[in-house]
Amino acid sequence: MSLHSKKSATIEDVAKLAGVSIATVSRAIRNPEKVAESTRKKVTNAIARTGYTANVMAQNLRMKRSKMVMVLTPSIADPNFPGVLIGLEKEAHARGYGILIGNTEGAISLEENHMRFLATGVADGLVLLTGHLPVAGAPQDPATQLPPLVAVGRPLEATEASFVGVDDVAASKMATEYLVSLGHRRIVFVGGGTGDVLSDLRQEGYRKGLAECAEELADWRVEGDGTSEGGRAAVERLFIKDTLPTAFFCFNDNTAIGVIAALRLRGFDVPGDFSVIGFDDIPFASNITPALTTIRQPRNKIGERAMAILLDGLEGQNGEKESERLHGDLVVRESCGPASRG
Repeated sequence: MSLHSKKSATIEDVAKLAGVSIATVSRAIRNPEKVAESTRKKVTNAIARTGYTANVMAQNLRMKRSKMVMVLTPSIADPNFPGVLIGLEKEAHARGYGILIGNTEGAISLEENHMRFLATGVADGLVLLTGHLPVAGAPQDPATQLPPLVAVGRPLEATEASFVGVDDVAASKMATEYLVSLGHRRIVFVGGGTGDVLSDLRQEGYRKGLAECAEELADWRVEGDGTSEGGRAAVERLFIKDTLPTAFFCFNDNTAIGVIAALRLRGFDVPGDFSVIGFDDIPFASNITPALTTIRQPRNKIGERAMAILLDGLEGQNGEKESERLHGDLVVRESCGPASRG
C-alpha cells in the first residue's frame, strides 16, 4: 500500500521516504537555501511521491505566503529579458519560490490589471523591469499597497526600492576610452531619447571617457529612440547637417544595428570609414555584418542577485535598501577600427 493511497500524507511520511529527519524536511520547505542540494532533491522527490505538496500549499496559505514572485516587464520580446529571467528563476527555484510574469507592453491598462491581480495576495514580492513604480490605483486604497520589490536594469528615481543592474557609467566610460585608443577624436553618442535614464547614465560614462583623453574632445549627442529605425534616422540627421564623426557610440545594440545599416546603405564601410560600438550584447549582435563590438551585460547574474535581495528581505534576512551595479565587459568584434583619415 502506498503512503498516500488511504490517508493524507504527513511530514513524517516525507521524512521517512527521503531518509532524513522531520527537521530537515521542514528546513527544506521553509529555507531551502540552507539545505544541501542533494538533500533538497530527496525531499522534493518525496513530497511529489507522497502527495504532500497540497499540505505545503495549505501551510503557505496559513502563513499568508504564496511563495510566488511577480516579474513585471515592459516587453517579453526585449532581447535582454530572457537572460535576466533565467537568473531570476534559478535563484527563486533554489529557494522554493515560483515566478509569475506580467507583460505590460507599455500599456497602463495592462499594468493596472496586473496590479489588481497582485492585490489578491497571489505574490509575496515584485521584480520591476519597467523603470517606474506600477500604477497602483488610488493611494488611499490599502488593497493597492505594493509588496516588497526590487528594480532591475533601470533604477527607480525618488524611491527606497533596491536596485540591481550593470554599472552603466563605468561600462560606457570603458567603451569610449576604447574608441579614443583607436585614434577617434570625433565620437558621437546616439542616445535613447530625452528623459531615458539608461541613455543619460551611458552618456555620463561617455563624457567621462572623453575627459580622460589628454585632448579637449567635444561632447556630441544625437537622439535615437532605442530601436534600429531610430539609429537609421540619427545617421540621416547627421548627414543632412554634413557634420560627421569618425565613430558612433550607441546607447544600445538595436540602435547600433540601425546605424550600421544606414551607413552601409550609403556605401560606407564599417569599420573602414566609421566605427560603431553598442551596448547590451544582445544575441543578434554577433550575427550581423560586421559583428558588433559592444558592452556585455551579465544578465543572468543580475537576475540572480535581484531575486536573492528580494527573497532575503521577504525572509527577514535583510530589510535594508540595496543597490548593486555589476561590471560590464567590453566585447571586441569587427565593427570598430582605427580612425579614418578621410
